[in-house]
Order: sequence, then structure tokens, then C-alpha cells
Amino acid sequence: QVQLVESGGGLVQAGGSLRLSCAASGRTLSSYNMAWFRQAPGKEREFVSVIQWSAFYTDYADSVKGRFTISRDNAKNTVYLQMNSLKPEDTAVYYCAAGRQNGIVGLRRGGTYNYWGQGTQVTVSS
Repeated sequence: QVQLVESGGGLVQAGGSLRLSCAASGRTLSSYNMAWFRQAPGKEREFVSVIQWSAFYTDYADSVKGRFTISRDNAKNTVYLQMNSLKPEDTAVYYCAAGRQNGIVGLRRGGTYNYWGQGTQVTVSS
């Protein structure tokens, strides 16, 4: 079992930055693909970013590309999402997820991941 705990959310003005963290316990994350998803009120959960277990492959939703950066520190069993130039439309609950699918096909799909955190709220004011 992998337990994931997100932190770092909060209220920020448009144009500001936040760094989300996802700390894992129970197992080492080094063999897991790690992703961030988000869900805004009244909307479906959507893919934000993923970093493959090797850290050689990353992917971003078009809406965050160039503004968000995903990274991982396997020594700390933690994954990060640096969010810059935040916009009001980034307001959502952000979830991290862990999965061990081989390859990169399907890494944008929530069903690929076996473990999820409880989420952290990000609110961007205009």
C-alpha cells in the first residue's frame, strides 16, 4: 500500500506561485509513475502533469504547459508541482496519484493510477 499526502495548497493572487508537495509512505516511490490531477467545482477531474518513474519523461496538460513544473525527489519519497503564473481558472482541488503502468500510453488517464491522495485546495483570486 502507498499512502499519499498532498500539501502546499492555499489562496494566492493571479500571477502568483505555489509549490505543491506529495509525500508518500508505505513504499518507495522510485518505481512509480506520479501524476497530478485537479478537479474544479462542478467539473470533472482532469489531468495536469505526470512524471515517469525514471523521471526522464514528463507530460503536461496544454492549459498548464510552460507555467507548471513537475519534479520528484526519490530520496525524500516526494513529488512536487511548481505552479507559476497562476490563473483563476487553476482554482481546484489538486490530487496526486501513483501507478506502475509500463510505458507512457495512458499516463493521462486517472484509471491508470492505483493510489490517490486526499487532495489540497488551490484558490487563485483575480
